[in-house]
Amino acid sequence: MGFFDLFSKKEKKETLDQGLQKTKTSVMEKLTRAIAGRSKVDDEVLDDLEEVLVTSDVGTDTTIEIIRRIEERVARDKYVSTAELNNILKEEIENLLTESGNKNEENYELPDTGGKPYVIMVVGVNGVGKTTTIGKLAWQFKQSGKKVFLGAADTFRAAAVEQLCIWGERVGVPVVKQQMGSDPASVAYDTLSSAVANNADVVLIDTAGRLHNKVGLMNELTKIKNVMKKIVPDAPHEILLVLDGSTGQNAFEQAKQFIKATDVTALAITKLDGTAKGGVVIGISHQLGVPVKYIGLGEKMTDLQPFERKAFVESLFEKN
Repeated sequence: MGFFDLFSKKEKKETLDQGLQKTKTSVMEKLTRAIAGRSKVDDEVLDDLEEVLVTSDVGTDTTIEIIRRIEERVARDKYVSTAELNNILKEEIENLLTESGNKNEENYELPDTGGKPYVIMVVGVNGVGKTTTIGKLAWQFKQSGKKVFLGAADTFRAAAVEQLCIWGERVGVPVVKQQMGSDPASVAYDTLSSAVANNADVVLIDTAGRLHNKVGLMNELTKIKNVMKKIVPDAPHEILLVLDGSTGQNAFEQAKQFIKATDVTALAITKLDGTAKGGVVIGISHQLGVPVKYIGLGEKMTDLQPFERKAFVESLFEKN
């Protein structure tokens, strides 16, 4: 069974619609007010649309780019009715997400790593749902038939190690850990050594979520990466940054800091079900040029969903 086969299309849509409910209600109400009583898209409508997008946490730069694209279409087509605006908006946002590397991965399988485990290093500040995301991913990989190992390389917080161990027991996958205060790179080394010896398919490495010292963070993450390469030469295959979507533009600022510290290759944006700030998914991916791979839409194991740009945009701008 493939990883994405855990989710039927109907289940994915229902979870997505429910998880984005607060955002989509807010966006559609604002959009409806912006075009009320108007028949064509003009400068006034575009000004109101700009406000709709900015207040939905899409971000100023991304909003300006979306408006610019719509202005080009209006100029080219001479006349665009407000009835067409929703579809045009969806098309341009999906194009923007496509350009940032976001995919519609319906039949995703882990890349071939030549018999070595696929290594995912997970980064993000404390409190964003990092360890919970690791636990849910571990469960999903295991359900799809993969042998999974977890590495507790956040050795600075006892709670982080304990929480990962709880997830390991809950999911039924081994967790490699050391004493508090141990060298995180040493934990990563031990984890990969055990994973290779036991023919594991996937390794998820939890890391410390400290941002107060960017130089220290950069050095630490670089050391972890270098040590892992001694066991699996092309590790890590993925560096997944976990962000809390409910913090809106603060999540964007965190993302910028982590991208300065390490080579982030994918994003997981959590807690979208409890916020009307879901537009941040669009802005963060566009402004950073990093694809969103997972979105968190609730507490259940299956509420961490693979991100599909088309389904996301359709749901966001679908009338209730």
